Parts: sequence; structure tokens; C-alpha cells
Amino acid sequence: MNLRFLLFCFIFCCANVAFAQDSTAEDTDAFYIKKIYTAALSEGKCYEWLTDMTTNIGGRLAGSPQAAAAVDWTKQMLDTLGLDKVYLQPCMVPHWDRGDKEIVRVATSVAGSMDLRALALGNSVGTGDAGVSGEVIEVQSLDEVDELGEKVRGKIVFYNRPMDGSNFRTFTAYGGAGDQRVFGPSKAAEYGAKAVLVRSLTTRLDDYPHTGTLIYKNENQKIPACAVSTNDAEKLSRLIKAGKTTVYLRTTSQMLSDKPSANVIGEIRGSEFPDEIILVGGHLDSWDVGRGAHDDGAGCVHAMDVLQLMKRLNYKPKRTIRCVLFMNEENGLAGAKEYWKQSDANNEYHLAALESDSGGFTPRGFQTDGHPDTYTENHRSLTKWLPLLEPYGLGLTTGGSGADISGLKEQKGLLIGFRPDSQRYFDYHHTEIDNIDAVNKRELELGAASILSLVYLIDKYGL
Repeated sequence: MNLRFLLFCFIFCCANVAFAQDSTAEDTDAFYIKKIYTAALSEGKCYEWLTDMTTNIGGRLAGSPQAAAAVDWTKQMLDTLGLDKVYLQPCMVPHWDRGDKEIVRVATSVAGSMDLRALALGNSVGTGDAGVSGEVIEVQSLDEVDELGEKVRGKIVFYNRPMDGSNFRTFTAYGGAGDQRVFGPSKAAEYGAKAVLVRSLTTRLDDYPHTGTLIYKNENQKIPACAVSTNDAEKLSRLIKAGKTTVYLRTTSQMLSDKPSANVIGEIRGSEFPDEIILVGGHLDSWDVGRGAHDDGAGCVHAMDVLQLMKRLNYKPKRTIRCVLFMNEENGLAGAKEYWKQSDANNEYHLAALESDSGGFTPRGFQTDGHPDTYTENHRSLTKWLPLLEPYGLGLTTGGSGADISGLKEQKGLLIGFRPDSQRYFDYHHTEIDNIDAVNKRELELGAASILSLVYLIDKYGL
């Protein structure tokens, strides 16, 4: 009887000690995460940096003088933080030039002549000085072009499938409509079309055309392509339904010779596991028509501020925390490909790689991806920290990360995409209004705090 009682007491005490240890660890982590948020909201630098970069440098298309200035400027900012290492990783990038202001002029027997608000798509060839004219045929999909076949020869194909506004996930809606912009020109060129117009990829009706990259599948079949604003896409569709409609298109965009550029990298070396890298990053390039505030200046300053806040909090990471500002995500991924190549050649291991490329809006959580051999277990490691993250409105989902870190999957670490609220993101994406006044300071700072909180947990406990 006494022996059983003593055994019960021993087991009870051990269980309570373990529970107390877990509770103490969780309380400590909750306290430190609160400290991170306090520092980010009172001593963060991300909004100041983003204002400086977007105001004084502007749009940063790969190969442009502004992109080169952004490389120099961000390196200088990282140099001020007292990091263990700051350096440039050279890469060659494509250099596409937009040229003169685009002209897209509609002529109809009913409404006469009018100009549409338009932007050449990235990597598009130009029409030449004389421009091109042709009757417009409206389609909703690439499959419809296949069905029309030779009927599009000599015509201008107008892709007018909107993003699905009923889809709560705007990035899913964007992906569902993006094929017509990326591959639509090549599909129309297969059947002898003269040029392509594409409805801008946004969920709202407005007057701002959205540029973005296209991919030519055949080097011998390149035709010019422009995006038109959603309001003008609606107008053009009505005109086509009313009768024969002709468009005159003039662009002078061209692809120039590749240019030297660089990824910008800064890191704090780990004290216990320096060979385990936790990457935080965004892409430094942007389209030329706006100032790249949400896409992806926000992601770059998020990553920079993670290191700034670590130094400010005097945090000594166990693992190497590396900030990478990738060059040329928008129209080629040249910087990312160079980073993957160099990382594999150096036998590096990225325990985790986190990319911020969804804007500077209110944080909603993280999305994960990874190698099939390790993904399930790595993702499960993050779920146990949800009680620490949920008080800050952060959740966790599966199914994606980011383009610039996707090539690190074979290293079998965890790939993570930072996911802020996306409902307004495509109002600004790839437009002339993606400027600092579209970014809320507090929301941006909360993003840096959210990312650092997750990085802190991964660094402290591993996966």
C-alpha cells in the first residue's frame, strides 16, 4: 500500500515537473514574441526604408539604372546593421526596355475613335514605329484560340477572361486567369495573329492597366502584346459585340543585351548550428511603371528588418539567419537561379527559407511547401507553435511558398511563404499606383514582427 502510494507520488511529481517545464518554455516564448512586436512597432525600420527606396529610386526593372541603384542602396543599409557578413552575389539578368508610351487606339463605325489605357507586357517585342492594325477578335481562353485556328490569322486577339472575383483566395484567382497573359501571345502567334490584347489581372474595375511578364514559346513566333485596364476591357468587349472593331497598336519595347546585376545578402552567423541556414527574403526588382512598394519592396524591407530587430534586441541566433534580396523575379528569376546554383555548389543546407512576396498588408499567417521526404514532419513542427502565433492573427496552411525560394526544395528544408491579407493586393499589382501611399506603416511593421516571430521559434527549436 505504501509502496503504491510512493510510486503514484513519484509519477505525479514527474508529470508536473514536465508540465511546468513546458509551461515555462511557452510563457518565455510568448513573452519574447510580445517583445518582438513591441520592438517592430516602435523601433522598426521597414517603413522608413521602403519610403526611401520607393521615393528616391522608384521602379526597379532588372537591368535598369534604378535596379543597380537599389542593389547599392540596400547593401549600404545592411552595412549599417553590424551584421557578420554583407555581400553581393553577381548574376546576369535580362534587360527589357518599355520604350515609348504605348498607343492602343480603337476605331469603330459606331463609336468612332478612342484610346485605351494600356501597358506593354514585360518581355514583349514592339510593333515597330509604324505600329500594326487589325480587326479584334475576343476570346476567353487559349483553348478558344485553338478552336478558332486560322480564323485569327491577321487579326488582333483580345483575351478577356476576368479573375474570378467570387474566389476568396485572390492568388488562386490570379493563377486561374494568368495563362492568357503569360502564354496567350504565343498561342495566338501559332495561328498567325498580328498582336494580342489582354484584360488586366485584377478583381476590380478601374482605369489602371497591369503589366506583367509573358513567355514566348517559339523564338520565331513573337508578336506584340499589351494589357488594357479592366474598364477599357469592358468597353472594348461592348464595342466588339456591337460590330466590327479595329485596333491600331504601337509599342517600341525591346529586349536588349543581358546586364550584370546582383543579389544582395546579409547574415548573422549562428552560434551553435552555423551550417543550418534560415533564409528570409524578397525580390528587389519591380516593374517600371510604379515604384514597386507592395511588389516587392515590402518583402525586401521585411527581410532587412528581421535582421535589424535581431540586432536591436541583442538576439544571438543558434542558426545562421540570412537575408537575401533576389534580383529579377519579375521576368526571369535569374537571381534566384544563381542563388540556388551557388548554394548547391557550396553544399549548403537551408533548414527553412521564408519569402515575403505578397505585399505589405495585415499579416494572416504562413503557407508551407517542401520536399516529399521531409515536408510532413517539418510542417507538423510549425503547427505546435500555433498557440503562440494565433493571438497575433496568424494561421498556417499548406500548398505554397515563393518563386525565389522554390529551387531550394531539394535541400529538404521547409519552404515558407508569408501571407498577408490579399484582398487588395491585385488592386496595385504591376501598376503605376504601387507606391508608398498604398502601404500602411503599421501593417508593414506587423509583417516584420510576424516573420521574425516564426524565425525565432525555428531558430530556437529547429524542426
